[in-house]
Amino acid sequence: MLIKRILIFCYLLATSAATLAQVLMPVQVAPGAWMVQGESALGSAANRNFISNAGFVVTDDGVLVVDALGSPALAEELLAAIRRITDKPVRHIVVTHYHADHIYGLQSFKAAGAQVLAEAEGQVYLHSDTAALRLKASREELFPWIDEKTQLVAADRWIREPLTLRMGGLEFVVQPVGPAHTPEDLVVYVPQLKLLFAGDLVFRGRVPFVGQADSGRWIAGLDRLLAFDAQVIVPGHGPVSNTAREDLQMTRDYLAYLRKTMGAAARDMEPFEEAYKRTDWSRFETLPLFGAANRINAYNTYLLMEREGSQ
Repeated sequence: MLIKRILIFCYLLATSAATLAQVLMPVQVAPGAWMVQGESALGSAANRNFISNAGFVVTDDGVLVVDALGSPALAEELLAAIRRITDKPVRHIVVTHYHADHIYGLQSFKAAGAQVLAEAEGQVYLHSDTAALRLKASREELFPWIDEKTQLVAADRWIREPLTLRMGGLEFVVQPVGPAHTPEDLVVYVPQLKLLFAGDLVFRGRVPFVGQADSGRWIAGLDRLLAFDAQVIVPGHGPVSNTAREDLQMTRDYLAYLRKTMGAAARDMEPFEEAYKRTDWSRFETLPLFGAANRINAYNTYLLMEREGSQ
């Protein structure tokens, strides 16, 4: 394992600093607001676990950041990018949910003086065996970007109810919407900009990762987002959306289709393998990561619908 780490480290050192710097380039999505977009891929040492999005809004009184990216090195690059745009301090960082690709950069923002906000259910994950085992595996699989110095970071402020932060003349509505993709989902809405940071409730241009999510409540969460008057959405994964309702609807339709098809199979006690083979996936199979994610999404939904049917 040590030899493998050394080989990986040498390979990554051989990659030019200029190439790495080009990976993380903020794109302006609204007046005073930017995002960086991760790759539509699985996390790896080669991409530094840069597979999710993050965003930030600059105000006269400071900066609010949404999500911390998937490694401390990426977070440091994001902080450097923010400093190229403004000399205002980063005052808050909002965690949309405690998944590794969104939180492993938190320690860099904490060190920079930002207050970390997250939904209170995140404490359950933070102290779970799942979180500890995932970090242990990441230290091997994502080395050197995730190593023994990478730590799980708790929020400074855990919230359960909607919270409105006011900073530099802007309002930031921090809205719990879980359980959905995770038990602790949060979104951030900026009414003056009609801008919504949707976290992983919205995957754009790729198949969502459903995992162990409660897809029924996820759909209900998307219905709540549809009630916002958003014109621009920064999703958890994929490019910025200027067709907010359409992209919310795409994620919703995928989840609803999983529930409809796998629910019917579970109700009829049809074996999963047979149900999966006969299901028409043509609407979604051209999306990135379909091959990597769809089968496990369908299987987890099949199990979920079995449980729901037995209650």
